[in-house]
Amino acid sequence: MSPDLERSFDEFVASRYPALRRTGFLLCGDWHLAEDLVQTTLVKLYARWPRLRDPQSASGYARTTLVRSFVDTRRLRRSSEVVASELPDGPGPGTSGGSGDPERRLALLAALARVTPAYRAVLVLRFWEDQTIEATAAILRQSTGTVKSNTSRGLVQLRAILGDSLHEIAAG
Repeated sequence: MSPDLERSFDEFVASRYPALRRTGFLLCGDWHLAEDLVQTTLVKLYARWPRLRDPQSASGYARTTLVRSFVDTRRLRRSSEVVASELPDGPGPGTSGGSGDPERRLALLAALARVTPAYRAVLVLRFWEDQTIEATAAILRQSTGTVKSNTSRGLVQLRAILGDSLHEIAAG
């Protein structure tokens, strides 16, 4: 790769790494696994970097690769999946703290970790990453109807997991 392409890749990684890592954590609920997902994503992106026609599209390509890598990994490990027994006290290094009540955030993250991985991917993309239905469908290679139904089913799961604490979270 040419020095200019190397430099542009390094700049991309420096600017997007924290956001990719945060998305990875939201998907898998573990900072170490999130690091692995991001590294896998960056390796794939590095191989593709010289062929990207529009460097501005790299962010979307990276997000898509990250989510697809998560979903593919979950398909392979379904039988051995273990829900994290505890959540970190706060956001990991290199992430923004986000706004809002930390207890509410932790409750939502704990509940999200218990949602089925496919539904979790849709919920993270739609509500944490603020993606449109169409963009989420493209990232997950699903129809918009599937994204809508998975969003609905994921929210039903999330509400069932949160139970009575949902009203406390909404009121907070």
